[in-house]
This record gives sequence, C-alpha cells and structure tokens, in this order.
Amino acid sequence: MNAVEKYSNAQRKAGADIPKFNVGDTVRVHFRIVEGEKERIQVFEGVVIARKGKESANATFTVRRVSFNEGIERVFPLHSPRVEKIQVTREGSVCRAKLYYLRDRSGKAARVKAKGRAAIAKDAARETAETTETPEQ
Repeated sequence: MNAVEKYSNAQRKAGADIPKFNVGDTVRVHFRIVEGEKERIQVFEGVVIARKGKESANATFTVRRVSFNEGIERVFPLHSPRVEKIQVTREGSVCRAKLYYLRDRSGKAARVKAKGRAAIAKDAARETAETTETPEQ
C-alpha cells in the first residue's frame, strides 16, 4: 500500500457513520457550510440518482430535487468531513443503476415508486438478526 492509499483510507468515515442507501432512495443530507467565520448546517433533501465509487475513499453520490420548478442536483463526497449525517427518509424501488432519465421528467412522472412494506420489513429483520448474532467480547 503506497502513501496515497494510506492517506485516503485514513480519511474514510467508519461504517457505522454511513447508512445503507441505494439509488432511488430519498435522503436528507446534512451538509456543513462555512460562511466567513461562521459554520452552519444546511439540509438538502432529494432522490439519489447516482452513486460512484462504491465504498472507496473517493466515493460520491448525486442527489436531485426540484425546487420552484427548477431541478437541482448536488454531488456529495461520501466520506467528506463536511457531510454531517445522511438520513434515509424513503426507500425507492428502481431497476436502474443511474436515474438520469428523471432529468427529462417533471411532476408526477418524476416520482420513484416506494419499496413494498414486505421488502422493508425483511431488510429490517435481517439487520436486527445480524446485530443480535454478533458475539460480545
């Protein structure tokens, strides 16, 4: 492992800090903004239309929302210290890796179908089973 890889791996966030989310999910990204000497947290909520880099140190995800009939897309680095937290508000059911086709749609046509409740319940049950099976030391 060379010096660049060591440095980039040191900058990564812990796995517990990043929730599991996929393309099509609606997320709220709490992003720290510096204005002069002051810092504040701005919330950006929208649909994840792309993820790049999987879980690497330079992984990014793109969030799209429509505000005042104008589409806004923002690319966030997954492991950035400025990303305070990511909340998944709704899980979407899509069959594509990238949802760039949403750029051409507006109104109800631009919605993403929500995942069925049974699928969400299975995921939640699987996550609780994984955490309870972990041996305590």
